[in-house]
Amino acid sequence: MAVKTDTEVIIGGKVFTLSGYESEEYLQKVASYINNKMSEYSKLDSFRRQPVDRQNVLLQLNIADDYFKARKQIALLEEDIRAKEKELYDLKHELIASQIKLENSEKALKGLQRDLNESSKKIIRLETELADNKKKGNGDPRQK
Repeated sequence: MAVKTDTEVIIGGKVFTLSGYESEEYLQKVASYINNKMSEYSKLDSFRRQPVDRQNVLLQLNIADDYFKARKQIALLEEDIRAKEKELYDLKHELIASQIKLENSEKALKGLQRDLNESSKKIIRLETELADNKKKGNGDPRQK
């Protein structure tokens, strides 16, 4: 089980002790995010003119907005991953089917090459017999 971490951070100029099972670096990163948001909005006159409680609510709303946008982006990326996994699955099956066709074509080609070799041998044998018959004086059997 993870060890609980206690870390002092500064948020909005005040020191807070954060506790959690995350690393100290992570807790500092969270505090830094909050400080950056506060700094970003405190530059806006319209934000600074608001009462402090409203500023806090507006800051919370903007952080929640970031959170929901990040979740939406994650959902889109996960959907994209699922689509790519399906495409990969389909491509693998297409590849396997193509490999099977290739193997069958190679087998058929070998069979045709055997047939061609046998036919070539038969042609040579028949040509040899014809030549032998001509030498023996039998001539062309078709001429008889």
